[in-house]
Amino acid sequence: MGAGIAHALLLAGADVTLVERDDDAAAAAHGRIGRALQVSAGRGQIDDADRVLARMQLATSAGSLAATDLVIEAVPEDLELKLQTLRRIEANVAADTVIATNTSSISLDTLTDALQEPHRFLGLHFFNPVPASKLIEVVTTEVTGPDLTEIATGWVEALGKTAVVVRNSPGFASSRLGVALGLEAIRMVQEGVAAPQDIDAAMTLGYGHPTGPLRLTDLVGIDVRLGIARYLEAELGPRFSPPQLMVDMVERGELGRKTGRGFYPWADET
Repeated sequence: MGAGIAHALLLAGADVTLVERDDDAAAAAHGRIGRALQVSAGRGQIDDADRVLARMQLATSAGSLAATDLVIEAVPEDLELKLQTLRRIEANVAADTVIATNTSSISLDTLTDALQEPHRFLGLHFFNPVPASKLIEVVTTEVTGPDLTEIATGWVEALGKTAVVVRNSPGFASSRLGVALGLEAIRMVQEGVAAPQDIDAAMTLGYGHPTGPLRLTDLVGIDVRLGIARYLEAELGPRFSPPQLMVDMVERGELGRKTGRGFYPWADET
């Protein structure tokens, strides 16, 4: 997700600093983004992929973020990891830097516990694949000022995307609805109602969804969606209880596209 956000920002003309946990992760991200920019060049979105890539700096320390206007946290959906990351960011950026989280489900009220200045914090929830997606959720808290919401909405528009402003609540709007649909689709597979491809076809052809809920779960990561479901179950009740099939697939390492197998085979795309 972090690489996708960096890719989208680069396409929009921004200078980007990408902070990874170590040199190996930074090199891997550089390779992914470079390949993605080559695809963008092939589609006519940019003229020179190498020149665009040159606007990205790689780092392994939050100290490299000192001169940035906006920092977007995009670490995995682990509460303690996010809290630690946000503390490091705030300790290393300027007083007027906006800090955003890309969390897809964790309440921002919980994440503000990590910050000394929560008024400059909000959610920018991107969607996969980030460069092609049309939407970003701008998630506000009770202390997010209207000026910051307006600024963030402007950034979203500069990326060529549409902003929807959502009041902070578990799962916001998109994850809450999307995960509910995905969980029910998994229950249907578990109960033998239909094959994954037929369930997805029902939603793409019958309801006009661009991607079926099971294919989308593979793309997001079955483990990622399991974590979101468990969080929403704890916050909102048993209607978000994950199906046993989902738990079993994660235990077997069948996580979707990133492992080569989920509800679909992805061996040629890992």
